[in-house]
Amino acid sequence: MTETENNKKLSKEDVQKVSELAMLNLDESQVEAFTPQLESILDLASELDAFDLDKFEPTAHPFGLQNVFRDDEIERVDVKQGALATAPDVEANQFKVPPALGEER
Repeated sequence: MTETENNKKLSKEDVQKVSELAMLNLDESQVEAFTPQLESILDLASELDAFDLDKFEPTAHPFGLQNVFRDDEIERVDVKQGALATAPDVEANQFKVPPALGEER
């Protein structure tokens, strides 16, 4: 980073413009708070630019990905009994719920 780039400060107007582009409505106190934060983020990004990455191949993921497939197997599952077992009240093999429209039971 050169001397002029290092001394370059982010202005409140810059932060306001970025917030407008992001469709954020920031008040003056938020612009005041976010200006040094955004400047700090940009400083860190410029430090990353200093690394020589030419010898590294770009990757989308740090580890090799491999799909894992299994055979489809048909199995019989009694979902209804499992769901009814967790219900607070069951009647005639169905969920029992209070009347919804105020009618008598």
